[in-house]
Amino acid sequence: MITKLHVKNFILIDDVTVDFSEGLNVITGETGSGKSILLNSIDLAFGAKVSKDVIKSGSDKAIIELTLKINSDLSTLLDDFGIESWGDELIISRDITSQASRSRVNGSLVNLDFLKKLREIFVDINSQHQTYAYMQSAKHIYLLDSYSKNIYGELLSEYEMLWKDYQAVLKDLEDALNSKNATENQIDFLKFQIDEISSANIEDVSEYENLQNELNILSNSEKLKEYVTGAFWSLSEDDNCAMNHLMCVKNFISKASSYDDKLSDIETKLVDFIDSLKDISYDLNSYASKLEFDESRINEIQERLSLLDKLKRKYGSTLQDVLDTYNNLLNDFEIIEASDELVNKLTAKSNDMLAKLNSIAAKLSDLRHVEAEKLSKSVESVLEDLELKKSKFIISVSPIDLCSKGVDNVEFLISTNISEDVKPLAKVASGGEISRVMLAIKSVFAQNDDIDTVIFDEIDTGISGKASIAVAEKISSLSKYHQIILITHQPIIASKADNHIYVSKKQDKTTSVEVKLLDDSEKLKALAELASGSVNENSLDFARSLVE
Repeated sequence: MITKLHVKNFILIDDVTVDFSEGLNVITGETGSGKSILLNSIDLAFGAKVSKDVIKSGSDKAIIELTLKINSDLSTLLDDFGIESWGDELIISRDITSQASRSRVNGSLVNLDFLKKLREIFVDINSQHQTYAYMQSAKHIYLLDSYSKNIYGELLSEYEMLWKDYQAVLKDLEDALNSKNATENQIDFLKFQIDEISSANIEDVSEYENLQNELNILSNSEKLKEYVTGAFWSLSEDDNCAMNHLMCVKNFISKASSYDDKLSDIETKLVDFIDSLKDISYDLNSYASKLEFDESRINEIQERLSLLDKLKRKYGSTLQDVLDTYNNLLNDFEIIEASDELVNKLTAKSNDMLAKLNSIAAKLSDLRHVEAEKLSKSVESVLEDLELKKSKFIISVSPIDLCSKGVDNVEFLISTNISEDVKPLAKVASGGEISRVMLAIKSVFAQNDDIDTVIFDEIDTGISGKASIAVAEKISSLSKYHQIILITHQPIIASKADNHIYVSKKQDKTTSVEVKLLDDSEKLKALAELASGSVNENSLDFARSLVE
């Protein structure tokens, strides 16, 4: 539901804020006062095309801000577009400059696709120059199904779930058939790849690095032995080795400790250090004794590395990648081997599901035909009340191929002239008739329509007398289920308002539009002015009679 509209520097508007309420919001004012500017700004907030000419003369940009009250859960939609939730409030803003326009929802930039989704949820704008929700034939089946949900809603849900599962099975069947149709050469090549990797017997993903390290040691074994042996002799074998010097140090400390016990700890540490050096000396000697130049092992490693390099070039940059590729190839081969059996199994399953879908779709179609006929008569009755007598309204249910909604195409057809055949609703020619036709349809579908706000631009065009009374009553009834915002010149319709907004044009040095929310006494004056063009006792008496 729209709760507030703020417009700044837009066409003739300097800075205006309009508060809307639940129920019926009526906008009145003299012809040319700027009433339609308000509705146009709402339309633009929801992403309608805009021209830079809408920027008020002398201003850099126009601003439109719309505040909505959320009556349903939009958390998934907001999350999908990365928009922060502000509780039960949603704020749409649009800045229009001479270069571009930008839209935001709750402060986050959004594209027109997102605004279109919001428009479908929140508002249905009906004017003589727009195609609106109820005129879109693609939506007609959803309207019929929504209205009839208590009749066949569970059956439709069962069908839609089965359809979704059926599509998944068809996808699996397509994949299985693609695998089955693999050529013999493709299968042979797959086997070759599997055998090539398998024959390498890769057991350790670190093997390549380990072999490189071993090759480096073997290739430099002579130098390694020279260096390690040198270290061993310098540490413990030469007459002038480190170990001999340390033993001298140890002897001096031992003698000194006999005079001062405090040196005993140093002696102990030194003994431990000498023992550690003995272990190091042993390890160095052992390491050097094992070092040998092994040409055959070098050749063996180089051959292995060459094989692993080849596999890495073909199947992955690391041995882990090679093994992952191997597992994927095995899986593909297993699918091909099992494809015949899988194709047969999935074919049988899809056929069973298709038979069940056709059965449910046939039942749905029968129920849709019955409900469509009932609804058609209901809408025709309301059309007659709205002074569109002899109108014919048909909800056509025609056969189509099986799809996500069944086997039916639903379209609203109408003729407002007895001499003409029914035509698609979108082809109704008269702008004045369109508004009343929409009102008739909405009156019937009102309790089942999820759209929050319905906007009518001059719904009273071309009507008077009994038609005005009928339109007023239908709008009042419709406002119990939807927020209604409308422009009218009919006092009878305006008298039903829960919220009366008056628009006037001010001519000073510049022209500007002023908007005022009327109190009860101001409403009477506005109704009197609508009725007679002036406010006097007679017109005020008439206005009072309308609201009593």
